[in-house]
Amino acid sequence: MTHPALTQLRALNYFDAIPSLDAEQLDWLLLEDSMTKRFEQYGVVSVTLIDEGFVTRDAIAEELPLLPDEQRYWLREILLCVDGEPWLAGRTVVPESTLSGPELALQQLGKTPLGRYLFTSSMLTRDFIEIGCHADLWGRRSRLRLSGKPLLLTELFLPASPLY
Repeated sequence: MTHPALTQLRALNYFDAIPSLDAEQLDWLLLEDSMTKRFEQYGVVSVTLIDEGFVTRDAIAEELPLLPDEQRYWLREILLCVDGEPWLAGRTVVPESTLSGPELALQQLGKTPLGRYLFTSSMLTRDFIEIGCHADLWGRRSRLRLSGKPLLLTELFLPASPLY
């Protein structure tokens, strides 16, 4: 199953440098803290789970250069909603080698927002944030590390979100 927002997310074109946007938009796109936590300031946050499960490297061809080359990856695609309205499409790619110890919980999130798990870890670091755009929609991707183990998070801000 897929969703049109996830097709747009996969079509994001990333900038080599931070684009010229207004300060409020950059504040959203470069947020280092939990997007879930920011959205909770506006209403009740929920997750619509679109897809999750193991995939091969073919399914993540565009993300592969940013992650270790492995046989399998855990893929999770969601819509993050506020008061039932989709505000963000999210795609998380986790190398199988990351899924050990406490990070096994990444496979059990279900309808729990990723941010509720990630930002409770004192061992979370972020390697980078890249800003992208497609069809007048803005997004970003980040390589995060939990206890030094990588995962890639891509987020597309949907028209209902306060970014616009």
